[in-house]
Amino acid sequence: MTEERIREIVSHCDHTQLAVTAGWEDIRALIDDAVTYSTASVCIPPCYVKQAVSYAAGRVPVCTVIGFPNGYNTTAAKCAEAEEAIRDGAAEIDMVINVGALKAGNDAYVLAEVKALRAVCRDVILKVIIETCLLTDEEKIRMCGIVTEAGADYIKTSTGFSKAGATFEDVKLFAAHVGPDVKIKAAGGISSLEDADEFLKLGADRLGTSRVVKIVKARDNSQ
Repeated sequence: MTEERIREIVSHCDHTQLAVTAGWEDIRALIDDAVTYSTASVCIPPCYVKQAVSYAAGRVPVCTVIGFPNGYNTTAAKCAEAEEAIRDGAAEIDMVINVGALKAGNDAYVLAEVKALRAVCRDVILKVIIETCLLTDEEKIRMCGIVTEAGADYIKTSTGFSKAGATFEDVKLFAAHVGPDVKIKAAGGISSLEDADEFLKLGADRLGTSRVVKIVKARDNSQ
């Protein structure tokens, strides 16, 4: 793989630190590496957004997660979380859907919730995490339609906190069923440059990962 391609892959990464044990020193180190390697964003817990935005000082966009990781918060709670994160300077919001509502066939609830978050986010990028490992293909296709109708910017595979993460098959499925204005984020379990490259080739625009930058950094440090 060429150096140019490696840098291109990294530029599509949301460099992520969402561990329950993450402290400010972990977040600061994440931002430092994201700036060094020019990632698309850093994706961090909501409690660190204000401090992260101040520290990043415009050098890298700050993304945060809403209703994370289970998605069964009320719509009002998710909207309040998003509003606070945006006030604190978040440039991107990754929300988790109510998986139970979708599986119960209550698509109207899921659609209304994504629309509510879209209204809160306004010009802030909104990504919708659907937790593919818990869904059937038919449910995933329904979510492609819901995300498209709601006007979200991205459909995202996974939180990385459930049974499994992104798969090539799910990205192919998304690419075949989302609207032309919806982009794809693959997240969860992306552990090699080769896999990251393949996800992008299949249609993903963003990659949620903590490992890709670490791989490139380790390679650079060994040279």
